[in-house]
Amino acid sequence: MVALLSFCSFLSPVSSTSVLAATPEVAREYGTNGTVINVVNAVYMFTMGLSPVVWGPTSEVYGRRRVNQVTAMLFFACSIGTALAPNLAAFFVFRVLTAFEGTAFILVGSACIGDIYRPTERATALGWFMSGTLIGPALGPFIGGIIVTYASWRVIFWLQAGLSGLAALFTLTPLLPETIHHRKVDDLEGYSPRQKMTVLWGMINPVRVLRLFVYPNLVTASLASSAVIWNMYSLLTPIRYVLNPRFHLTTPMQSGLFYLAPGTGYLMGTLVGGRYADHVVKSWIAKRDGVRVPEDRLRSAVPFMGVVIPACLLVYGWGVEKEAGGIPLAVVTLFVQGVAQLFCFPSLNTYCLDVMQGRGAEVIAGNYFVRYLFACAATACVLPAVQGIGVGWFSTVSALFLMGSTAALQATIWWGKSWRDRVDKR
Repeated sequence: MVALLSFCSFLSPVSSTSVLAATPEVAREYGTNGTVINVVNAVYMFTMGLSPVVWGPTSEVYGRRRVNQVTAMLFFACSIGTALAPNLAAFFVFRVLTAFEGTAFILVGSACIGDIYRPTERATALGWFMSGTLIGPALGPFIGGIIVTYASWRVIFWLQAGLSGLAALFTLTPLLPETIHHRKVDDLEGYSPRQKMTVLWGMINPVRVLRLFVYPNLVTASLASSAVIWNMYSLLTPIRYVLNPRFHLTTPMQSGLFYLAPGTGYLMGTLVGGRYADHVVKSWIAKRDGVRVPEDRLRSAVPFMGVVIPACLLVYGWGVEKEAGGIPLAVVTLFVQGVAQLFCFPSLNTYCLDVMQGRGAEVIAGNYFVRYLFACAATACVLPAVQGIGVGWFSTVSALFLMGSTAALQATIWWGKSWRDRVDKR
């Protein structure tokens, strides 16, 4: 089941980056430039950020399986629409609609993990689940580069349509059963239609998710997730524009090969990142004589987020800027960053599931809301920023963002419980 959820969650992230290697070709066909296509991709990320506040509460009301079924079918239809888009406006609309459904796979998949695994096992399961969400952004440009080298960029979206059609079929089988223990809609038996509409709106109102940010610990966890996702997309988005001229690469496929470095890192991190997070939690439970504190989940992310990723980012950025180290340096730092990110995301996601039992899907939805808004900002501003201040200084800014977010995460480890208690007493 985890493998199928991971496959479904692979679709939206791979769609977010598969077009990156084909950006010049898409721009040429629609008579525009690469910056405009990057803005379209940024709006895709923005929509991915907005949709969790809808799908999170909806999955609590109607169940995980129903949301997965509906969104998989809509994702399939919108992928076909993107492949057939006759102009830039149609391309934009279908991309946005695809993004709105695609985040549901990631959000509902995480909630399913929370439904069926014990707290001390969740990070390991989430590590395997998130391999799809993280390998997707790295593998997408590689696949796109191969396709656009030998065929039309539209084949990218026909492939996406085929994969999403397969996912839609999976959601209709017993292989992906309902995992939520109680659907809130079942409580409405006997209500009049008017009463049902009123209560349902209260249950699925997106404001429910946003109200959770009165908890400072959820704000800092979202900021930490956003820093890591900012780093990911600010690295992946401009590779063809940044590395091609420096390393004299001439085809989309050649630049697409660079995306395999972080992708392989994500795959390697899957094997150990979640297990390490669970190991840290179990060790702290033992130190406290059996008492589990949700904030202990964050301890495993701190050294990787505050030291390893910023260090790799600085080496990568200034190495490319000064043309030092060549291709090997770029590949190694991208790979190590990929591994390190898989030591961060399972801890952060599992913390969201652990910290408010019974509202895990809504907490995850709020986290993804903030996370993908930062991904949108990274996608939109990275190319102009790199062209304006250079890869080195942009990498320095991103490294400082990561270290500042790590400081906020450390504060959550120290004082998160008291923050939660203070808000609950209001």
